[in-house]
Amino acid sequence: MEVSIVLLEDLLKALFTAVEYAIGNETTLAVAFSGGLDSSLLAKICKDIGVDVTLLTVGFSESFDISFSKDIASRMNLPHKVLELDIEFFKENANQIFNKIKCNVTSHIENCIGFYYIGRFARANGFRTVLTANGCDELFCGYDRFRLAYTQGSQELMKLTDKKLENEFVLMQEIDCILKELGVNLLQPFLTPEFISLAKNIPIEQKITGPNDLVRKHILRQVAVSINVPVQAAMQRKKALQYSSLIHKNFCKLNMESR
Repeated sequence: MEVSIVLLEDLLKALFTAVEYAIGNETTLAVAFSGGLDSSLLAKICKDIGVDVTLLTVGFSESFDISFSKDIASRMNLPHKVLELDIEFFKENANQIFNKIKCNVTSHIENCIGFYYIGRFARANGFRTVLTANGCDELFCGYDRFRLAYTQGSQELMKLTDKKLENEFVLMQEIDCILKELGVNLLQPFLTPEFISLAKNIPIEQKITGPNDLVRKHILRQVAVSINVPVQAAMQRKKALQYSSLIHKNFCKLNMESR
């Protein structure tokens, strides 16, 4: 897909500005890392602006996130720590988090569980600040739902963007509630009003090309490649945290066992 050089430069500048603004005077921090496009782009920006960054990955031992993140972290030459989840502790922690957030949305519960482990892992390694790339899927048509809604026109896609953003802010509040108890601060540079405004003004066709577009987020991928994010990460298709870490699979098992 052909992308305007001006658009690419504007987005690249906005991405760096958003990260620099979010981290302020922080010089050492962690990034919640799956090895995919969004977290790899965030990690590379942190590295390029001179932040001492460590990548943190959580998941069950046989999960995609564990193997893929190790490969990408190695290619990026960044320190990487991995926490492999234990099913017995998972059962206990999942129930605690479910009772804490008082939410019946399964994807929210599973994301809160994932970030609980990221927060606990961060604190155990001496980090009090964790960056996450949340917001990119909402702003750049990352979810499959955008593909399914494509034929309804650009206005409907923008409405879907707003709906997804609204849901994401609720989720971030729930996650923040969990992490604050751990003494960990979660930063989301790509969910600031300024970045959201710029991203929403990027033409839809630079993000998604049609109902059969299984890749999506095209302009963001091109920006990632332009700053030497490994192609394997930049072109990786969307895999939600709860699925790629196998948290969803094991959470479903718990629900089945409790019936």
